[in-house]
Amino acid sequence: MLEKTRNFGIIAHIDAGKTTTSERILYYTGREHKLGNVDEGTTTLDWMPDERERGISITSAATTCFWKTHRLNLIDTPGHVDFTAEVERSLRVLDGAVGVFCGVGGVEAQSETVWRQANRYHVPRIAFVNKLDRVGASFPRVVDAIGKRLGTHPVPIQLPIGREAQFRGVVDLLRFRALAFDEASQGADVVEEDIPADLLDEASAARDRMIETLAENADFLLEKWVQDRSSITEEDLRRALRQLTLTGKLTPVLCGASVRNKGVQPLIDAVLAYLPSPLDVPPVTGLEPHTQKAVQRRPDTKESFCALAFKTATDRHGELTYLRVYSGELNLKDQVVNPRLNRPERVSRIFQMHANERLPVDYARAGDIVGVIGLKHTVTGDTLCDPRHRIVLERMEFPETVISMAIEPKASSDREKLDEVLAKMAKDDPTFSVRSDEDTGQIIVSGMGELHLEIIKSRMFREFNVAANVGEPRVAYKETVLAVGEAEGFFEKKIGEKTQSAAVRVRVEPHPESMAVKVESQAPQEEIPRQFLGPIEDALKSCASTGAAAGYPMIQCKAIVTGGRYNPAESTEMAFVAATSIAFRNAVATVGCALLEPIMKFEVTVPENFLGEVLNDLNRRRAEISDVAVLDDLRSVKGTVPIAEMFGYASSLRSLSQGRGNYTLEPHRYRAIPEPIRRQLFGDLET
Repeated sequence: MLEKTRNFGIIAHIDAGKTTTSERILYYTGREHKLGNVDEGTTTLDWMPDERERGISITSAATTCFWKTHRLNLIDTPGHVDFTAEVERSLRVLDGAVGVFCGVGGVEAQSETVWRQANRYHVPRIAFVNKLDRVGASFPRVVDAIGKRLGTHPVPIQLPIGREAQFRGVVDLLRFRALAFDEASQGADVVEEDIPADLLDEASAARDRMIETLAENADFLLEKWVQDRSSITEEDLRRALRQLTLTGKLTPVLCGASVRNKGVQPLIDAVLAYLPSPLDVPPVTGLEPHTQKAVQRRPDTKESFCALAFKTATDRHGELTYLRVYSGELNLKDQVVNPRLNRPERVSRIFQMHANERLPVDYARAGDIVGVIGLKHTVTGDTLCDPRHRIVLERMEFPETVISMAIEPKASSDREKLDEVLAKMAKDDPTFSVRSDEDTGQIIVSGMGELHLEIIKSRMFREFNVAANVGEPRVAYKETVLAVGEAEGFFEKKIGEKTQSAAVRVRVEPHPESMAVKVESQAPQEEIPRQFLGPIEDALKSCASTGAAAGYPMIQCKAIVTGGRYNPAESTEMAFVAATSIAFRNAVATVGCALLEPIMKFEVTVPENFLGEVLNDLNRRRAEISDVAVLDDLRSVKGTVPIAEMFGYASSLRSLSQGRGNYTLEPHRYRAIPEPIRRQLFGDLET
């Protein structure tokens, strides 16, 4: 059955119609017997109260349905950049994806972000131009933008019939037939017709262009095209399209209007025809943990078991871990191992997921995406494998948080529950972090944006019933070192009857590629025995997490243990840890710190007559504008801006554009705060 399995996701910019398209897929495949509607809050995949109230996806939702003897494991992902981790971890385990584009907005900011994420994991894609029934929709314009802005080669395999309100169906260029969607059956009945006479010439030209493009890229088709074009069959075209989609050379483009139930069944057919099965994807590669040699696992139940935990979710029913099984088979009560921790794990229950519904199953096999209960130590990105045949798969990387807020319990008796809930939420969400402010005693939580923290706050109150006071969002500043510095830390103290002593030398240096503090050891074993290196490295990470100038975590730097002094009679773990902290602070003090602020990429889209005021406002916010593009009667402004200047921007933009402007922000990089701004924020703080 693996050749008839499709693990794919729906990816797009917010409001392009991902969830509506996914809901239609569930309806037409018979998985649901009623059409879910985003505006009415009746969707299956957007099941969280916050999702239904706001009309947006917040978490990725997995489900399984069947179409023409094929099994479809579908993940619907969020479109808002604040929840980019959900897209990242979904694409890490998917074999293919459908990129949904708004027929009016075209390739929007988050479209580019999710496309880049799919590029990173080499995920084959097909494109679906949605909302062609809306005023201002243009299929050719969107296809052109897909090619120019995403760096791919789009090949339309359909054409729309009718424009805007008159949109009623599509032309299938491979079969050269028109497809209409019966409104009385909510689009369930697809009617095949002759191509309308007024579209015949355009459709013929589009088909010729499609065949020519395929022939240029597929050798077997080129031979036929040169010798006798009339000998090219529909099967030849499908074979070439599949081959070129799987290799990423081309992106088939389809069209429709999901909310009006048009174009979805041909899209499902295209998923079957052009996206890969687990057998079409190269074997997954990892490292053998002891030898660090590369090893592979093929999608075969006869191979030893290997799976990646790509998501954890905690709700009132307990903790659920989502797995993509790459090889072998997982049965109830099986004991597996987490090689990162070298700890055994046992699976007590296995579920086939349907959004938040759990359907118990007895096993999971290669190619399956399932939820499991019973894993106590596994987190997002961990590998699970057969204890006798170990493998560690590549972990996922997530962006640094850019915004924070303070939380404190309403009563001291609530502190334990608050700590427990925040720890669970941080485990589930790799872009949400929690730390304590040593000076104020407050809990500081950090996330990807204002909406992200708003959702965290809502879940705390609504799902977990936590009584807490929450502060206003603030910027998640960072610190880094300015140059290379080295110092020694010496600790000596008499505790009880015994003196404890140790010395450690630490060098700090800039390391711009790292979004954390990279810790290394070059100390000779006679100076620092190996058993102390782990605690020493943990101490360095702990010091870096609280900074050296203003208490902010340090990034973009490296801390290297270069040596030390060991006294067999007096050197203990505690002494080495204390000496390490002293050495780190002294090393940083020799070169000084820079305070960094998060810089965001932005795209603001407004009607032309509001452009001047919007540009003036952005300039006041320290924005650096890189491009102003024309999108029919709209203008798209792109650039970078400190997030500190963008709090409350949604309200400002509404006011400046009479409610007609839209914008997106995406984390870009950290940059040193300009000196006048730093003094304004932090006074004469020594850095």
